[in-house]
Amino acid sequence: MKVILRIAAFLMLIPVLALAAPVRVKDLATIDGVRGNDLVGYGLVVGLNGTGDSLRNAPYTEEMLAGILNRLGVNVAGENFRPKNVAAVMVTGTLPPFARAGSQIDVSVSAIGDAKSLLGGTLVMTPLNAADGEVYAVSQGSIIAGGASAEGEGARVVQGVPTAGTIPAGARVEREVDFDFSTMSSFRIALRSADFTTAARIEAAINRELGQDIATLLDSGTIAVDSAPLGQVNPARLVGRIENIAVEPESVARVVVDHRSGTIVMGEDVRISRVAVSQGNLTLRVRETPMVSQPNPFAPGETVVVPRTDAAITQEPGIGFAEVSGESSLSDLVAGLNALGVRPRELIDILKAVHAAGALHAEFVVN
Repeated sequence: MKVILRIAAFLMLIPVLALAAPVRVKDLATIDGVRGNDLVGYGLVVGLNGTGDSLRNAPYTEEMLAGILNRLGVNVAGENFRPKNVAAVMVTGTLPPFARAGSQIDVSVSAIGDAKSLLGGTLVMTPLNAADGEVYAVSQGSIIAGGASAEGEGARVVQGVPTAGTIPAGARVEREVDFDFSTMSSFRIALRSADFTTAARIEAAINRELGQDIATLLDSGTIAVDSAPLGQVNPARLVGRIENIAVEPESVARVVVDHRSGTIVMGEDVRISRVAVSQGNLTLRVRETPMVSQPNPFAPGETVVVPRTDAAITQEPGIGFAEVSGESSLSDLVAGLNALGVRPRELIDILKAVHAAGALHAEFVVN
């Protein structure tokens, strides 16, 4: 009995500890303008073990291969060559903020033709363009495919996605983004999840930490910071100090359910009004067991199929109504629903009905 009481006391303490746990500003928000830039390029993978594009179905692969060979001084005009060890691919990556020329970034490689696998292939030098059409990085290297495939005369086995892979540190930055952060005297903090309460707490925490009213709340997702009252200060050092300030975040009460997996996730702030719930299953079963009636050997008559139907309606014994008292917390809600002995998928239907009745005070999200 003492062990049970200790476990119950510990479970009651968990929400209190979770509520009081502070979170750093860097985990709640980003600095407006400090972001990455998407890069994309079209390239060619060579060295495949007969799993490349069939050039009859992917003529662009043959054209690109011929163009690369011509630039290397090999004239293949008019030649009839159809190798099976090359594949056309799309190369994607993200140029991180403040990336300098010579630094390396990871890239992803995906086949766009009918190649069966990129396992063991090598990406030939591929320029990566940003949205402005300029080349910011060049990619090349051996591909680490994310799957494997094997086939024979009568069967084929594929595990994972062998037509896509990555190249760690496979692109080298050639052009820098023109952005001088050191000259900025003001910047904005953008919350990842907009919330007025959280934004107000971040504003108050920044002003309290720095001893100056330099932070101003603009809206639920933006706080403006003006470093002018602090005098000559390095903006990068100021951001490094601000992003490590701890704040207790707030969030909207939300219930998220996933019908495919039967997953239910409920936040601590979910509340439910007084409601009574009853759950039961009604099963209708119809079974056909036809019988064959035939005369005795050499006797006159015909063989006849006699239908026989067994229909029944069964209902699982009910538990009656389970009442959840008004203004219940998350633990009270779960305890009340568990009293019905329902399974997770049935619990999803109950939560939907409680929400439709207006008793569930939370945002209800169904995936």
